[in-house]
Amino acid sequence: MLKQYLDISPEVKAALDAGKPVVALESTIISHGMPYPQNVETALAVEDIIRQNGATPATIAIIGGKLKAGCTKDEIEYLGKKGQEVTKASRRDLAVLCARGADGATTVTTTMIIAHMAGISIFATGGIGGVHRGAETTMDISADLEELAHTPVMVVCAGAKSILDLGLTLEYLETHGVPVIGYGTEELPAFYTRKSGFGVDYRVDTPEELAKIFRTQKELGLGGGMLVTNPIPEEYSMDKATIDAAIDEALRQAEANGVHGKATTPFLLAKVKELTGGDSLSSNIQLVFNNAALAAKTAACLGK
Repeated sequence: MLKQYLDISPEVKAALDAGKPVVALESTIISHGMPYPQNVETALAVEDIIRQNGATPATIAIIGGKLKAGCTKDEIEYLGKKGQEVTKASRRDLAVLCARGADGATTVTTTMIIAHMAGISIFATGGIGGVHRGAETTMDISADLEELAHTPVMVVCAGAKSILDLGLTLEYLETHGVPVIGYGTEELPAFYTRKSGFGVDYRVDTPEELAKIFRTQKELGLGGGMLVTNPIPEEYSMDKATIDAAIDEALRQAEANGVHGKATTPFLLAKVKELTGGDSLSSNIQLVFNNAALAAKTAACLGK
């Protein structure tokens, strides 16, 4: 029954059938993360980086009610031009979008789901969602964390977005048994910056060891995913005090405007970009490039 909904591109299928490394990519960053045409240029550049590092890219999306594991250039262009007209799709949206033959841009959650359906084990993104500040009263917790607890996909990111409550995010992941690995660091990166003041569970320094740990987790039948936090390169890292000030102001404006739910993250990221004069968007692009390269190298090691 799944076959009628899941569409694996010929390039991705050939790689999977041959046992070659494949890296999944989300599509929310295309439709909701950046303006056109920068969104399309970035998405295609990320795919090229994955190829250069020995793996096949699989951009994940929902187009015309089909769960796409691997998008063509035309499909990426389509998503980029439609932008925020495309539904930002979490787990709760999948059945509705497929039944209606609609489009959806995949979040971390839905990218993990579709990647796992297709047989893809590694996914590169920018940053994960998490526990929002004030969640003790709003209960605003990203579905990304729940998906990491259940779906056996390694997610390579630059940490949790620093608009979140990072301490509570780590507590939630610990409760759900999700290992948080720092690549070359013992401190949780905070997306735009390399520092957060919070520690990770383990430090790992090579793609080979990342692949070995993930393979072992699967062989032990432990289930669930693994979070690899890869700090933004030093030369693109933003000053922590500057970004914290911008986030505090963005949070104040969100509260004043009554922004809540899934509208919160796009609003805050847009405000941070505005308040930092666009520097945060440049940093965002570079950290995605960095994560794609690490994910591809790890996927190549996993297949050996």
